[in-house]
Amino acid sequence: MLPQEIIRRKRDGHKLSAPEIAAFIEGITAGTLSEGQIGAFAMAVFLKGMNREEAVALTLAMRDSGDVLDWSDLPGPVTDKHSTGGVGDNVSLMLAPIVAACGAYVPMISGRGLGHTGGTLDKMDAIPGYTSQPDVARFRKTVLETGCAIIGQTADLAPADRRLYAIRDVTGTVESVPLITASILSKKLAAGLGSLVLDVKVGNGAFMEKSRDAVALANSLVEVANGAGLKASALVTGMNEPLASATGNAVEVRNAVDFLTGRFRDRRLEDVTLALAAEMLQSSGIVSSNQDGIRRAAETLAGGRAAAIFARMVTALGGPADFVENPEKYLPKAAVELAVRATENGFVTGIATRDIGLAVVALGGGRTRPDDRIDHSVGLTRLLPIGAEVRAGEALALVHARTEADAEAAAAAVRSAYTIGASKPSAEKTVLRRILPL
Repeated sequence: MLPQEIIRRKRDGHKLSAPEIAAFIEGITAGTLSEGQIGAFAMAVFLKGMNREEAVALTLAMRDSGDVLDWSDLPGPVTDKHSTGGVGDNVSLMLAPIVAACGAYVPMISGRGLGHTGGTLDKMDAIPGYTSQPDVARFRKTVLETGCAIIGQTADLAPADRRLYAIRDVTGTVESVPLITASILSKKLAAGLGSLVLDVKVGNGAFMEKSRDAVALANSLVEVANGAGLKASALVTGMNEPLASATGNAVEVRNAVDFLTGRFRDRRLEDVTLALAAEMLQSSGIVSSNQDGIRRAAETLAGGRAAAIFARMVTALGGPADFVENPEKYLPKAAVELAVRATENGFVTGIATRDIGLAVVALGGGRTRPDDRIDHSVGLTRLLPIGAEVRAGEALALVHARTEADAEAAAAAVRSAYTIGASKPSAEKTVLRRILPL
């Protein structure tokens, strides 16, 4: 099948057959398709969409482009979660060890930053020595011995997705529901999961800004996952402000360590983390109800077991043995710190969250091209949440930058992203909707 004919058929709005989709994905994997052809295919799908059968076929073809792991030898359920991406979303770093401490196994295969959103893999790469892309044997050994492992795609797991993912990031095709669906689920199916929970973000810092679009994506993920043989459910969660008070790479890792050890926890971050933990524990059969799941997760967190598992995982994958006790000793630190000062008295009534994410990218904490190198030290911390009271001259956030010029530019972007009003706004819910398979 000629790739240009497959592109043309989708461009003209026709339904692609499973063999056509499989042939195109095989070309991506084999390297016989150019970046132009892959970008054109992605744009055709972006503009014309795919129905459920096409999305299932695309997901399975991408899964089958590499190896599929088998965890049948583990003595407990195998589960995972995936977020569609947000700003200050470091949930995975706490969630995997929390759920593992409750008795499940979490082989978490994560991605790098996409557009204005941060990537879990980029965060883990901020830890010196941490092997974020180990071979399969080390990955399996880590999961078996610690209960979880947060890694990136190996060369043998869904390799077609890795190439398509990078091209989508720079061709304006990130927001396509079928492409997002297949990208997420192909990796999760290749990971050999028994169940999966999706965290679909909605708001001005999410790829899906409107509720109807987020619900459509959540439904697509749940339906396609179940159509491909994977038990899945989804939560729709709010992203009208950064989820954590830190956004970047090293700064989000530090925020996660503080969360796990109890030194500091952002309220919205804790709400979302515990809700997802409860969903994972229930879907994997460890608890019988959502309420019991939240209770178990909270107890595990408070008792320090999750922090201990995170520490063991870091060590098993090559990181420092005392990382959790001394994160500041190992995490890279930016040369310049600059407070972003408010210009008026009032309350934070709104945050242009996407602009916060783009400010981190501009600092060097994200990518504008697939091969860009990340500066793990840069980012933003002490971000005030919506509803916080502030006076003129007080800090809205703290910029961590390489140069004074970078810091000033980021500070201007952050100041512009914040809206200050006279009245304190009502608090928004963090978990907006739960979507179960039909």
